[in-house]
Amino acid sequence: MDSCKNVGSTCSSQSRECPSSSSEMFSPKRKEGINRYIAVMSGKGGVGKSLITSLLAASLAKKGFGVGVLDADITGPSIPKMFGIKEKVFSAGSNLIPPETSRGIKVMSLNLLLENEEMPVIWRGPIIAKVIKQFWEDVLWGQLQYLLVDLPPGTADAAITVMQSIPLDGIIIVASPQDLAVMIVKKAINMAKDVNIPILGLVENMSYAVCQRCEQKLEFFGKSQAEKIADDMDINLLGKLPIDPRIAQLCDEGKIENYDNDSFEKVSEAVLSLVK
Repeated sequence: MDSCKNVGSTCSSQSRECPSSSSEMFSPKRKEGINRYIAVMSGKGGVGKSLITSLLAASLAKKGFGVGVLDADITGPSIPKMFGIKEKVFSAGSNLIPPETSRGIKVMSLNLLLENEEMPVIWRGPIIAKVIKQFWEDVLWGQLQYLLVDLPPGTADAAITVMQSIPLDGIIIVASPQDLAVMIVKKAINMAKDVNIPILGLVENMSYAVCQRCEQKLEFFGKSQAEKIADDMDINLLGKLPIDPRIAQLCDEGKIENYDNDSFEKVSEAVLSLVK
């Protein structure tokens, strides 16, 4: 990948390591017992990608599906905190056993291997890539209808590793309303298209807030860009989610599974209809 100078449709490299040489990509093997693989991706940090992953996992679990979450955001893992998982991963021979949430969601995250969750992970790309592969290859996920992969923000090594190593059935793109986010989220969409992974659709997070007095919608981060992005990039708009103070409280308490919102249930139903 270091030799690739023209990432994108103009890339002339035929290396199997080049993310834009989709015809030369590896064909990842599916694991027995896991039916569907869905990644959640964003072009930049701070737009709520891990939150969307957690909410989707919780929604699917409530519907009775077996769900796992692979936290591939190695340097900024937040999934265990949202679910309130304190139990550490333990080993069974050369394999790893992921802990489960109160609703039975299996979670694998680097924070579940650290003695102190506040310890920084100061690793370069190749090491991060190896850890992600280990989370995929060495974890005993068991029987799952859905394995969700929480990607790190951006389009660098970790995202490429997931796309080459895990047989993704689709990617959900998360964005926020700001104009700056529009440009960056299009990079993520184009990356997924370059490697021929289906894009299930776009979720716009923090799209608006609802006044508790007059029920008026307030667009704190500017006018929604969701319809424009979906139209420009020819992808589905799965939904627009409001700013909700309850989310921050439940995440801090490790009780994100208790969150219930009609707007997100529509997103969940849309994802289910597409992956089926």
